[in-house]
Amino acid sequence: MDYTPTPTVFPAAPFDASADAQALRTAMKGFGTDEEEIINILTARTNAQRQQIKARFEADFGRDLIKDLKSELGGKFEDVIVALMTPPVEYLCKQLHDAMAGMGTDEETLVEILCTKTNEEMKEIVAAYEAKYDRPLAEQMCSETSGFFRRLLTLIVTGVRDPVGSVDAAKAHEEAEALYAAGEGMLGTDEAVFNRIMSHSSFAQLRLIFDEYKQLSGQTIEQAIKHEMSGALHDAMIAIIECVQSPAAFFANRLYHAMQGMGTNDDAVIRIIVSRSEIDLGNIKDEFERIYNRTLYSAVVSETSGDYKKALTALLGGA
Repeated sequence: MDYTPTPTVFPAAPFDASADAQALRTAMKGFGTDEEEIINILTARTNAQRQQIKARFEADFGRDLIKDLKSELGGKFEDVIVALMTPPVEYLCKQLHDAMAGMGTDEETLVEILCTKTNEEMKEIVAAYEAKYDRPLAEQMCSETSGFFRRLLTLIVTGVRDPVGSVDAAKAHEEAEALYAAGEGMLGTDEAVFNRIMSHSSFAQLRLIFDEYKQLSGQTIEQAIKHEMSGALHDAMIAIIECVQSPAAFFANRLYHAMQGMGTNDDAVIRIIVSRSEIDLGNIKDEFERIYNRTLYSAVVSETSGDYKKALTALLGGA
């Protein structure tokens, strides 16, 4: 699969961290806040540049930029700006932690973050999570989930997936046969086989396995999962399959469902737009329009308002 990630946020050039720090200080000093200036600066810099601005702000003014922003802003607009100011891996760790805090567990968020990552990305998240919360991610996750869903996420978090790009055509045929035998080819389902293959194989290998599966059974792997599984395990398996086939389509679908019906899942909208803006938000925009016959920009505009809307649409890079 040819997938060239297209971001919507690029490094600002020329870039002057000291000038940006001064402009932000001016925007927040005195009576009132210049929200437009904050949006113009922070949505047009990469996260690495924002970290330089934060360091410069502290060096020049002896103040914590995030604390100052929090004291001046509010609501969902504040959430977007704080997300932009947080290093990407640390931000995802906080999202995972929040998904498991308090009563109940936000399984959708766990699936969205964990099932879409390569082994290399997962290792970064695991290390950062333990450093930030002084508790292994796998341990906390085990206390918040159960059954085969817990086993699948545990396998993913413990980093058993093969390295990016590793493929073995002969093995793909064997694994497709194993999936068939564990599902359609038997009464009931052997979820352990699905978990093992879905968590161990690289995304490139899974693509081969899914092609082999279709040739073998005459139906897609999605159809098989739909028949064989339900609940959170079903959702996790489908997320892996969609990410293997098209990460952009997976996130486009997530955004659509976050904005569909009564109310908006603002946390999901912010998380996806912020965390994918330097990766493949351009691709996600294209896929959203292709699948739903409307632009992501127009969907965001209809679901949000005020400075919150301005910040998100700035990250989308226009219509």
